[in-house]
Amino acid sequence: MTFATGFTTRTRVLTATLGLAAATAATVAFGGAAHAETPADQARPSAETLPKVSADQLLQVAEKQVGTAENADGGGTKFHSWYMDSARAKETVARDGGAVGAYANAPWCAMFVSWVGEQVGLRPTVGWDAYTVTHAEWFQNNNRWGAEAKPGAVVYFDWDGGSDLSGIDHVGFVKKDNGDGTITTIEGNTGNGKVEQRVRPTSQVVGYGYPQYTS
Repeated sequence: MTFATGFTTRTRVLTATLGLAAATAATVAFGGAAHAETPADQARPSAETLPKVSADQLLQVAEKQVGTAENADGGGTKFHSWYMDSARAKETVARDGGAVGAYANAPWCAMFVSWVGEQVGLRPTVGWDAYTVTHAEWFQNNNRWGAEAKPGAVVYFDWDGGSDLSGIDHVGFVKKDNGDGTITTIEGNTGNGKVEQRVRPTSQVVGYGYPQYTS
């Protein structure tokens, strides 16, 4: 099996951690593994089935995690533990290969985003995955993808400034568009392996996924 082209350093780390089968995951939709909810069910549930959560409420939960840090091995956070205990971990291992235990010290920016969505009851529209590329593809495949930096949007970065989803390096939440070519974000696995608020240039943004919030 050969690696797909366009894999970044961060992607290669997660691929090596979880198994060679993850090399093809960049072209697989978020719902590629069999599970109870289809991607469409998750991304476009009826408003009546979702808790009434605003973007501000989700961001408050994300902000409360600022300062949470990984261990010396690059893992060990509550986001790792939560993901490893979730049904989704078994599904993504079935999709990507490897073992659930390998998530213990894996790159965790997408786990952080997924954990926050779970805490506010919006897993069906925030999604849950440990792999940034397939998480982004899930939004795109369900017509919840775009180029506008809305508060509460899930933002995907390519440090080389590329526009292809296969080149995504990192993910976080948009806090606000600063109107000067930058956005303020809340991200996990950033800086010195912590949850931090950052300011990023939009030139590094690949795109945005849009969870379903109350207005």
